[in-house]
Amino acid sequence: MAAAVNSAFLRHYIHSLSQTPHRLKKRMLATWTPDQELNQVRQRSGADMKRKLKWFDLIALGVGGMLGVGVFVTTGPVALHVTGPAVFLSYIIAGISALLSSLCYTEFSVHISAAGGAFSYLRLTFGEFVGYFAGANIIMEYVLSNAAVARSFTEYLCVAFGEKEANAWRVEVHGLLKGYNMLDFPAVALILLITLCLCHSTKESSTLNLIMTVFHVIFFGFIIVCGMYKGSANNLVKPGGLAPFGAKGVLDGAAIVYFSYIGYDSASTLAEEIQNPTKSLPIGIVGSVIITSALYCLMALSLSLMVPYDQISEKAAFSIAFQRIGWKWASNLIGGGASLGIVASLLVAMLGQARYLCAIGRARLVPFWLAKVHPSTGTPLNATLFLGLCTASIALFTELYIVIEMISIGTLMVFYLVANATIYRRYVMVSKHPPSRVLLFLVFLSCSAIGFSLSWKLNQQWWGLSFFSASTIFIIALFHYKVPSHHSSEEWSVPLMPWPAAISIFLNVFLMTTLKMLSFQRFGIWSCLITLFYVMYGVHSTYKAEEMEMNNRVGEVTNVNSTLQPNKLDIQVL
Repeated sequence: MAAAVNSAFLRHYIHSLSQTPHRLKKRMLATWTPDQELNQVRQRSGADMKRKLKWFDLIALGVGGMLGVGVFVTTGPVALHVTGPAVFLSYIIAGISALLSSLCYTEFSVHISAAGGAFSYLRLTFGEFVGYFAGANIIMEYVLSNAAVARSFTEYLCVAFGEKEANAWRVEVHGLLKGYNMLDFPAVALILLITLCLCHSTKESSTLNLIMTVFHVIFFGFIIVCGMYKGSANNLVKPGGLAPFGAKGVLDGAAIVYFSYIGYDSASTLAEEIQNPTKSLPIGIVGSVIITSALYCLMALSLSLMVPYDQISEKAAFSIAFQRIGWKWASNLIGGGASLGIVASLLVAMLGQARYLCAIGRARLVPFWLAKVHPSTGTPLNATLFLGLCTASIALFTELYIVIEMISIGTLMVFYLVANATIYRRYVMVSKHPPSRVLLFLVFLSCSAIGFSLSWKLNQQWWGLSFFSASTIFIIALFHYKVPSHHSSEEWSVPLMPWPAAISIFLNVFLMTTLKMLSFQRFGIWSCLITLFYVMYGVHSTYKAEEMEMNNRVGEVTNVNSTLQPNKLDIQVL
């Protein structure tokens, strides 16, 4: 019996694969309307997510999600190897790019208040495959970044308890490759504990995050004040000057620390759980990016003031810096405070990753059981548990330096796509301009950004930099003049379009090109794998789902018509 079932399934799957070209043609560029996304697709999860969050919850979730990730995880290695004391300038550049991207996210989230974030925005704008590609990259970046951050939690907790060695609580396994041979069981325990907390309730998790974020901001203030009080301006210029690795180092550093700004993306995935999303989302998303950017820059500056850049520790950088200025008690305090901040950032990031997977499951691009929302807790239980286990598995083995640039390239690619989608939506779907004109502008803008970036990378060719800078400004100004934008004044929209979104596209392309070739190779392998999954599973699953729903709608219409049609016998009697 089982053999017959397996044989029938295999024949059916082979038949589906033979239909792949037809199904790809039909599904790759298929789009949904916002009304379908907010009603028809959302209903596939069964129960609705519960709207319990307010604007201050969103700010706390955004700030809590970002704080702790960047400063405590990336500042040390970036300052030591990439930028020198100018690491705070890298945070400023990355913060400007993140702010522009957050404006694009905010416009979409106000008009499409769905849990899918960038996946939903891009699926509604550019079609199913682009949305799936972005969603898969977002989930990859979340899982890898959460695993990396959890391992940093162990390092800071070691310092808090007075350990001198950051790997003191890890178990070394001889025979495994370097970078995968230090097993981190505290990181695994933390991830599993947060996973169980998130399965219980979003509101309670948000309240816990709000409390931790308030203490964390106070703690940041303590580090900034003490660091600047005990620091010396000489450390900013000695040894080697403010930017010993040059302007290239500062910009390379900006691409790496961009990893620190993933948190506001998590906030946009909570659109289905926010009261009054039209007002709360702009305040929460943009406000959290501005607050976090300011704190990041001041924290990085205080670290550079405390010790010369070549003495900054690669691991637990702030704790070790306070040890070196003779404040051992402060070092232990910072270890504990950093651990608390990392817990808050993990809480928010893991909250966001589950909602992305839930939305992708609703679209039937991954197994449908991942889309289910638990009726009593109102949380995406299956998606939360599945990604929690994946994150814990990676955190057990993998060191930060292996995944950090892979995270950055995935984040920058998704933010680049969202900025493009913002322009396309505003000018084609809202203002009703011809798609060809807008797509041509986006292609020219991206090509100009690539030209500038390559000129910078190839020994900073100044003629190329000047030409492509001027051409970028000219392209945006010409489009602004020739193609007017129309939008509703009743709902929040990105101001001064297309400039903010266009500059976001330019910066994301530029920051991507500063990453190492290994990042692009790993990203290419990952892109091939997720594309293969889409061709072998996703496109067939969505095709059948849409076919079934269409048949159901036809059946409902037929039933209604048969009910309304008068019976012939009744007519004869009358």
